[in-house]
Amino acid sequence: MPASTSKSPRVAVLADSDTRWKWGALTAHRLVPGGRLDGHLLRGRATPTPRQLGEVDEAGVRPDSVTEVTAAEFLATMARERYDVVVLALVGGGVQAMLHGLTHAWRGRERRPVVVTGYVGVVYEKVTDGLLLRHGADLVLANSRRDAERFRAVYEGVGVDASAVVEVALPFLGGAPYRPADPYTVVFAAQPSVPAGRADRAYLLERLVRHARRHPDREVLLKLRSRPGEHTTHVEELPYQKLVRGLRPPANFRLVYGHMGEVLDRADLLVTVSSTAALEALHRGVPTAVLTDLGVREALGNHHFVGSGCLVSWDQIDAGRVPVADPRWTQRNGVAPGDAYGTAFDAARGRIAALLGGAGPGVIAPYYDARTAPGYVPGLLARYHLGVDGVPLAGAPRADRPSGPVRQVVRRAARGAYRHGVQRVAPVVRRLGEL
Repeated sequence: MPASTSKSPRVAVLADSDTRWKWGALTAHRLVPGGRLDGHLLRGRATPTPRQLGEVDEAGVRPDSVTEVTAAEFLATMARERYDVVVLALVGGGVQAMLHGLTHAWRGRERRPVVVTGYVGVVYEKVTDGLLLRHGADLVLANSRRDAERFRAVYEGVGVDASAVVEVALPFLGGAPYRPADPYTVVFAAQPSVPAGRADRAYLLERLVRHARRHPDREVLLKLRSRPGEHTTHVEELPYQKLVRGLRPPANFRLVYGHMGEVLDRADLLVTVSSTAALEALHRGVPTAVLTDLGVREALGNHHFVGSGCLVSWDQIDAGRVPVADPRWTQRNGVAPGDAYGTAFDAARGRIAALLGGAGPGVIAPYYDARTAPGYVPGLLARYHLGVDGVPLAGAPRADRPSGPVRQVVRRAARGAYRHGVQRVAPVVRRLGEL
């Protein structure tokens, strides 16, 4: 794969949360093995903490640099620096804004980088909206055959080119195949926003604690995505750390953090509502239970697992049932067992090599612009301080402004205030509104 200004290819990743940073960095590593990796973290409520960034290091990928940026700062860097591949690991609106911004930043350049985007995990909501916001990237990665078929159908349905859709797999699958542990270990993979309500979250936690009491010979782990004060891709208003207070769980119940792969190394049963961790467990052959206690509903995302053989209730788990995944389902849904994972990124790497080796990628042409969506695009871009032409708006954070200690303290304080509002003030206001 040719490089623009260095001996090895250069890859830039722009991410807006810890999970998207993990997906973006590992995807870049899979797509351009051995390339220089520069991480850019979009400043906002969910900017990853050093501990969260360390989980990517634990997964075996060490970026050459990591910088916190605003949208304007990132676009200025893209206009100034030469990269071969740019991975946009962002929410759909962020991808759309950057596509317009990069069009302006690279205007007049003879060759531009290949732009790649995709999804962090299971795609179960806002499928059409999210896909159209990502249209315009050179590669839109689909984590399974099922997703690739759905993505192409959406693009073809609105009359745009669907050739950017490339089937791959989740970049963080892997690890040692399942082997029974001693003691038998049950892991519940918590999610920040699924379910969202206090009663539902308290119910799941109570059932997990009850399972630990029923099986004192087992180790029961509650795997949490973030520590208190940290944020993830989705806002967590009711952290399990707070809900567990007062339950007095038994000694064989513990809260754990860190890299999911390390937790799965000792898991005999992975339990979740709809976490992407289920796919990681299934890839390894770890028995996986997707809970039906709160219903099988689109709002929960567990409808994605219909046909998998993994849908069970806590009552069935307590009674000793161990789900067995249907191999036909796993093959269509990105689990990529055995040797299939080793070649999952070959097509994407081939597409990138062809674009860089030929005449280069053409002009970025998103489906959404001022002509197709005049009531949508301007407001969407304005959230990132961009005009409809992709030019930073007056008053946008300046790219040449140094990030001194005062600005860093103010940013940390602002993020802390936001988190306090989300986790403490907002639930109280909602409860008052229900009186």
